[in-house]
Amino acid sequence: MLIPPILKLITLLIKNDFSIIPLVDNLWYPFCVIRGMDYKTIKYPDGQISVEITDFDGPIKKRINSYEDLIGIVSAGEVLRHQGKSCDLFIPCLLGQRSDRRFGQDQSFDLKVIAGLINSGGFGNVSILDPHSDVALALIDRSTKVSSYQYVAQAYAEEGSPTLVSPDAGAYKKVFEYGQKLGAPVVAAVKHRDKDGKIDLSFIGDVAGQKCLIVDDLADGGYTFVLLAEALRRQGAIRVALYVTHA
Repeated sequence: MLIPPILKLITLLIKNDFSIIPLVDNLWYPFCVIRGMDYKTIKYPDGQISVEITDFDGPIKKRINSYEDLIGIVSAGEVLRHQGKSCDLFIPCLLGQRSDRRFGQDQSFDLKVIAGLINSGGFGNVSILDPHSDVALALIDRSTKVSSYQYVAQAYAEEGSPTLVSPDAGAYKKVFEYGQKLGAPVVAAVKHRDKDGKIDLSFIGDVAGQKCLIVDDLADGGYTFVLLAEALRRQGAIRVALYVTHA
């Protein structure tokens, strides 16, 4: 049986006495909402994907787990253009957002390919929840970022005003901004990886005797978060919780 990544993550966290806050609907699975329409997808034996618009009165939610899902959404956009209608797109979790650059000269720039497909759908405004980097906004036409602040604020309140923890340098700017809005202290984790790939963690700030909330946008296997939680415990944190927007 295939286990969704977030369930694997939760299992890891439970084994390590590490609590997680599943606050955002799309924490469980990435999905996509096209406002103002319903459609059905037809898949033919040869793999061809065809879309038929069945109702233009109400939103549709669809997880984007694959290029097949993406093609279905883009095809729906093509139908609407043919009908002379327009539609905005809201993406709670963008497929391939980690691949925001070309990792080698012989390797495809995957986010650019995905953005090109989304652009071909001819959508009006494209809203993306908590994108991993601003590269997505540069590549996708008429796109805007939707902040995760309201969800982090909910986690912060439910955890009893903890110290916010930035898990790496890439997350620090956003976590610091959220900390200022919430009036919360922020601790930054500094990650060092040796030549053998072993991770060593240190912190800028004190967590002794404090509750901590790690804030990040993406979780895959969860191993680094487990290491981070263990390191925070060793530094004296009395509770460690995790917020992620996409898993």
